[in-house]
Amino acid sequence: MDDVAAVAGVSRGTVSRVLNGGRNVSRPAAEAVAKAIRQTGYVVNQHARSLVTQRSQSVAFVLTEPQERLFEDPNFSLLMHGCTQALAEHDITLVMTIAGTPEERPRVTRYLTSGHVDGALLVSTHRGNPLLDDLAAQDLPVVACGKPIGYERRVAYVGVDERDGARQMVEYLTGLGRRRIGMITGPLDTAGGIERLAGYREVLGEAGDPSLVVTGDYTRASGEAAMERLLAQAPDLDAVFVASDLTAAGALTALRRAGRSVPGDVAVGGFDDSSIALTSQPALTTIRQPWARISSEMVRLLLGLVAGDAPSAVTLPTELVVRESA
Repeated sequence: MDDVAAVAGVSRGTVSRVLNGGRNVSRPAAEAVAKAIRQTGYVVNQHARSLVTQRSQSVAFVLTEPQERLFEDPNFSLLMHGCTQALAEHDITLVMTIAGTPEERPRVTRYLTSGHVDGALLVSTHRGNPLLDDLAAQDLPVVACGKPIGYERRVAYVGVDERDGARQMVEYLTGLGRRRIGMITGPLDTAGGIERLAGYREVLGEAGDPSLVVTGDYTRASGEAAMERLLAQAPDLDAVFVASDLTAAGALTALRRAGRSVPGDVAVGGFDDSSIALTSQPALTTIRQPWARISSEMVRLLLGLVAGDAPSAVTLPTELVVRESA
């Protein structure tokens, strides 16, 4: 900074003010400092700055699922890409961490609460996950993707109207004249799993046939297994609402293996509108989640928490996207 000040012909304090937002600096002085920075090749020492500001300029993206899920489920990549872009606008780096096993959680918790990051974006949190307790106890700014069950008043979150999205899909399927509509749920210890099942039941009635509902876990393998079970329990079903596109892809595999045509014999609806919805055969009718906006809202809430705001929540709408599978 002394070198920059000498080249610019200003004081060291003026250089500091320019680097920290330019308050109380004349335009000619600011331009001289900017030119001197280019000439000298000066780069801010982020470590030194962190000692003063107590900020690391880094945020953790915490996936609370087994590592293989990161590469299998395209939703996680979409979220990470969106969060990276939103944080880059504030010159903040995103750090990827995985806390999907009991062995990984203590290590990740120690890292997150040791000053390495200014906050955390939690993805795919399940009810009873001790990571939430640990982070809340340390007062680390945290924003969850989806409603964190049991922590709704303590942890900020961004989600979609899961129940309404499910209602849209099931109402669409009934509007096609389908009468035996099955469902493959998500994990029932997550808000998405619970709320999407609730939306399905709101349309068809709580007293619906229990043989038409099978629990999945948002994976392709669970979609295959659940679809096989549904066909065994309710061979006359003519439609199925699947709680994620990835799981729906597995269901389509099982239907082909069973000789059932889609949508002729069985109409299939998914949830997410991920890349899988477009590449499936046939392409999936699904519920679109606004991934880019979810990412930007998560970052907005987190930066607010870092600045001292109280936790808050954002719920975004979903949209029915009709393709060939229904």
